[in-house]
Amino acid sequence: MCGIAGHVGVPADEALIERLLGAHPGAAPAATALDGDAGLGARAARDDGGVGRLVTSRGGRFTLALDGEIYNRGALRADLEVLGHDFGVGSDAEVVLAAFTEWGTDGLDRLDGAFALVVWDRDARRMTLARDHFGVRPLYVAPAGDGWLVASEIRGILDSGHHDRRPDDRTIYRYLRFRVHDDGPATFFAGIERVGAGEVVTLGPDGLQRRPYTHLREELAELARTPRPYSRAVADEFRDLLRAAVRRRVPSTGRVGTALSGGIDSAAVAALVDAVEHEPGRPGAEPTHDAWSAVYPGSRNDEVAHVDAVLASLGDHVDAHRIEPTPTEFKKDLRDLVRTQEEPLVSTGAYTQYRVLREAADRDAVVLDGHGGDETLAGFGPHHLIHLRELRSRSAALAATELGHSLDVLYRRGRPVIGDRLHGRKDVPVTSLLAADFARAHSDEGYAVETSGLRARLLDDVFTGSLPARLRYTDKNARRFGVSVRTPFVDRELVRFVFGLGDDALVKDGMGKRVLRDAMRGLLPDSVVERRDKVGATTPQGEWFMRLKNHIYGEFLSESFANRPYVDQTAVLHAFEGWIKGTNSIDSMTVWRLLNLELWLQEFFDEREPDDEAEVEHVKTDYEPNARKQLDLVTADGTTVRRYPLRTDLFAREDDLEAKALGYVDRFFAGLPTAGADHAAATGGRWFFFISEKIVAISQGRSFFIWDIKVGRPARVLSRYVTRTPAGIGLGSPFTMQLAIEEAGLPRVLLASAGGAVGKVIGRRGLFYDLVGGDIRAIDGPTEYSVYPANVSAKLGPKDPDAVAAALSRAIRARVPEAYRDSFGGTVVMDANDIGRNVLGKDAPGSKERYELMFADNPLGQGSEQTPMAIVFEKPSA
Repeated sequence: MCGIAGHVGVPADEALIERLLGAHPGAAPAATALDGDAGLGARAARDDGGVGRLVTSRGGRFTLALDGEIYNRGALRADLEVLGHDFGVGSDAEVVLAAFTEWGTDGLDRLDGAFALVVWDRDARRMTLARDHFGVRPLYVAPAGDGWLVASEIRGILDSGHHDRRPDDRTIYRYLRFRVHDDGPATFFAGIERVGAGEVVTLGPDGLQRRPYTHLREELAELARTPRPYSRAVADEFRDLLRAAVRRRVPSTGRVGTALSGGIDSAAVAALVDAVEHEPGRPGAEPTHDAWSAVYPGSRNDEVAHVDAVLASLGDHVDAHRIEPTPTEFKKDLRDLVRTQEEPLVSTGAYTQYRVLREAADRDAVVLDGHGGDETLAGFGPHHLIHLRELRSRSAALAATELGHSLDVLYRRGRPVIGDRLHGRKDVPVTSLLAADFARAHSDEGYAVETSGLRARLLDDVFTGSLPARLRYTDKNARRFGVSVRTPFVDRELVRFVFGLGDDALVKDGMGKRVLRDAMRGLLPDSVVERRDKVGATTPQGEWFMRLKNHIYGEFLSESFANRPYVDQTAVLHAFEGWIKGTNSIDSMTVWRLLNLELWLQEFFDEREPDDEAEVEHVKTDYEPNARKQLDLVTADGTTVRRYPLRTDLFAREDDLEAKALGYVDRFFAGLPTAGADHAAATGGRWFFFISEKIVAISQGRSFFIWDIKVGRPARVLSRYVTRTPAGIGLGSPFTMQLAIEEAGLPRVLLASAGGAVGKVIGRRGLFYDLVGGDIRAIDGPTEYSVYPANVSAKLGPKDPDAVAAALSRAIRARVPEAYRDSFGGTVVMDANDIGRNVLGKDAPGSKERYELMFADNPLGQGSEQTPMAIVFEKPSA
């Protein structure tokens, strides 16, 4: 994919400095920083008319960088040759530059294509930026000192070294609150703005100025005022225009493919690609094209039958490629998807296309996509409601007839709301999930969905509310995999034709896209043409999130999420818990926005360790310390101890603790003779078996998934006043506080809370735990750094830990090699973290403090080490 990047200084002291950026296809161009000079860069890319995406006019006054393609290049070239222009290879870039030098910015309205361009005027010291009429290709601009940064990918600006990267709080608020983005110049990055669809931005001595170069939106609104009557001839003409739009986007050489879902938009594109490929004069003895489909068998989004029906209608000359993404694959790809998209998305739908284009990259094909059909042909559910409202204002009888045909569509749309009310699910406003200061700062923000009329809504969908976001994620996915994607429904002539039709050409008998359906009769199976249960190319998002709830909860539980100024972490955790249990009405779209925002902030703003997929994780042996820990420790009382952390499998509720623990003890002593001389010297003294209270509690059934804990209001309120530490959440979670209340009783917890508050004032820490009694201190909550299931669980302390220790000691003495039987000192049940140790139970001589000193540095680790037990030797004196 071709990219544009540059740093523009205005005024500049010297002439334009040109250079091609030698990045590989699909990579982000790095913005060019040129001290005091105007800079403009572009990558070379394939162009059917010849290479030359960066061209300079005769005399050197104008230099143009083009990202994209022009579909009417031939006609424009002919017009320009009549006016005296001559061309070299006649590339898109040459023709566009000639049009600009001939007609100025007025010439941009003559271009038909998907493009972003930058023109440098050396004499006027002015740079002109522009995007195509619909904004298919992106272009960004940001201030940088006395000039600007210009790039076709945001990363080009971020990596330039001339931009202070900060999130744009207003855009984040509107995204979380109203589910909108891509509807104006602002991006999610403060200071970085996009050039609008059909817009010219000039950068010059007078600063930055914006204006439209086209009046397409006004033209479409005017066409809608005098609609032509609908007939079969209209449908035939529409089919011819759509076929022409497909033809303009099918490359003259090379392979072509379609992104095929079970919806009529992509199916129509696939059928017409097939028809165009078989037109007389097309090269190739056996025309074939590829069809890529991402399907989700067995889900609510199961499109397999519809895809198969379309493929069967196209015949054997179509090479079908089926992808079946899974939630596990989605989780694996998620961070790359976030990185690829550069800004948060409204849904996970982009992942379907991400997977399709990743597969298409191997075939080096141009891919035609059905995006734009919903926005231009009234394919969304709200379009039906708006149409019904308009009919009612004109004729009650017409409205009643249409309503009768729309009941099934309206029912499917209203079913989630009806289900929420029937099941008593609590409504959770998005504002209740936002941080109070953040919500207050943006309380004046508003967003009104266009409902004044069907054509007004379609205009809004095309230019503001829906299509810009789809085109953005299409372009980002295409760049990621170096694939060219073209969208026939986003065609000026076709869109003009559609807006000149009446509403009955779009919505009829409860279904949208009437003219498309009529146009495709006989070319597509009736099951697709007459389909009423629209799904299309989207993921089974809700089902996947339920499968990935542990991972998602871990992100919401993270310290980074808790420290964001945008959300109330406790409220989000409560809402997510309710969504899992089905007790509230927040939907997967809200969950996605919260998750996507967090991952985006981590990716673009947090310091993160670089991923090294080539690195193979080292599995610790029994005779090595954990990372950043040590085997040996001299305790405060002068005893030298050697601690061997034992890596284990995860423990579960149904595990036999004794049998499983003995297996790891056997493994340790079996391998000890060959472990080395140092270990032989260190293991001659008295030894003890230490076991984490966590796995004791888990095996006793005292660990609970957070969504299985019914949290009451007292627990939610009290948990907010608990001081959290880096070592663990303690009772700072509503879930752990609820367990404390159930274990000790609410009156005692309230009394201890009051005492704890007094203790903070007088400087006496830990008074809460002294007053509440029992093993409340051993209650643990979910922590982001723990391995599953500890990262999504809360647990009580172990029951009868002394008895557990005694039972383990008896079993160890019966199994341990005879050479180590007499020196075995017993078992210790330990609750340890990086800031404290607490022996909960023991079957070993001496005080608890003695054994706590042996674990002063927490050798078992704080995170995902999976070493919940250790064998500890007191080293013999030399």
